[in-house]
Amino acid sequence: MGIMSKIISGGGQHSTDEYLDLDIEGVESARGEAGMSVKIATIGGQQDVIAIKDAVYDGDLVIADITRHTTSDSTMEHIIDDLRQVAQEVDGDIAQKGDDQIIIAPTGVGVSREKLN
Repeated sequence: MGIMSKIISGGGQHSTDEYLDLDIEGVESARGEAGMSVKIATIGGQQDVIAIKDAVYDGDLVIADITRHTTSDSTMEHIIDDLRQVAQEVDGDIAQKGDDQIIIAPTGVGVSREKLN
């Protein structure tokens, strides 16, 4: 399974050891520090929402794994409402991918609802 498949499909617990820095030797890099990062999170409970909110307020996009909850779970409904409010406050976007992931985007970033292929 490729790294993007792991990110997109969820696939259980992941650690930072599973993410590889790709060797870009020979590729000219004229960019400075990135203005936005993509953060990966797992939502196990309401306490995990704080770090996600902070990241979105800081301008980062967050892909959150919600496989520990069902979307009809009252705790999950409350968490989604909190994250929806954050996306609204920063004029960002929020979308749910299947039953296992939520994407929360910061200011100026929209989440397309169409698949590329």
